[in-house]
Amino acid sequence: MKKLQILGPGCAKCKKLAEDTETAAKALGLEYEIEKITDIREMVKFGVLATPALAVDGKVKSVGKILDAEKIKQLLSES
Repeated sequence: MKKLQILGPGCAKCKKLAEDTETAAKALGLEYEIEKITDIREMVKFGVLATPALAVDGKVKSVGKILDAEKIKQLLSES
């Protein structure tokens, strides 16, 4: 099971990244769990200083931008 983590304060960009991440995971038929991390201290532990960010299985894959579902599918396929 993939652990997909969205790091950000819960802004519109963060919500969009979460939606697109879920869309990509479903399209790939992955078993996954989405976790939304909104605590700044937790984000800093990941080394994330710009949001939104996407981590897959604890490894940061994208910082400070909204990826579309196709790009997220690429990242998930590589992981």
